[in-house]
Amino acid sequence: MNKPKAAFVCVHNSCRSQIAEALGKHLASDTFESYSAGTETKPQINPDAVRLMKALYGIDMEQTQFSKLLTDIPPVDIVVTMGCNVACPTLPCRLREDWGIEDPTGQSDEVFIAVIRKIEQRILELKETVLAWQDL
Repeated sequence: MNKPKAAFVCVHNSCRSQIAEALGKHLASDTFESYSAGTETKPQINPDAVRLMKALYGIDMEQTQFSKLLTDIPPVDIVVTMGCNVACPTLPCRLREDWGIEDPTGQSDEVFIAVIRKIEQRILELKETVLAWQDL
């Protein structure tokens, strides 16, 4: 069976969705493929996200990821919106979740780390959900 593809989506694809893509690849690449995208792009990934992901996990998102549009990713099985507080973009999928995670941009490192840890927990929960699919 092919691994399901998961898209982590927010408007600018510069912070939360990038963190989710990186943690999905780091923690669940044996279970699903991770992508991130948005309806708009930013010229770079949020520098605080990049710095903290390097410090916490040794992941250099600038080396392996970039801001992408929804049209830049393949068709997906799972769509996770991060909590856009606007009209979140939609894609056809088998499973859709909205994680409702606030954007930590401009906040303290403590707020950023709390958001990163929340995304990590949600990635692990999503991995369990996908593993349960395989048992059906």
